Amino acid sequence: MMDYGKFKYDQSVKAREARKNQTRNVIKEVQFRPKIGTSDFDVKRKRVVKFLNQGDKVKCTMRFRGREMAHPELGRDILKRLYEEVSDYGEIETMPKLEGRNMTMVLVPARNGPIDDFETEDDITDEE
Repeated sequence: MMDYGKFKYDQSVKAREARKNQTRNVIKEVQFRPKIGTSDFDVKRKRVVKFLNQGDKVKCTMRFRGREMAHPELGRDILKRLYEEVSDYGEIETMPKLEGRNMTMVLVPARNGPIDDFETEDDITDEE
């Protein structure tokens, strides 16, 4: 004979321990447009770097509207430029591909990339 209450308690303790060791894959999304300005692009780039430093995957979505669909290469160029600027912090998991009116690219944190806080460009120019 077993004490059912003790059995249930032991099961809940084991489940709690298993949840502690579990890692969740969080995917953050940052949306872009083909006619994005340089300052807006910089803000979104910094957000992507912040997410990658936190260890999250980042889904970069380029949204096309109307006649923008005629030039998907503009969106691909912006996503390519984004990757080149954040390549120290992340790697491409899924290359940019067009799905309907959206082009998506998934970035994952770099395995051996810098984990320290991201320096803003203002911090860098002050040191010079």
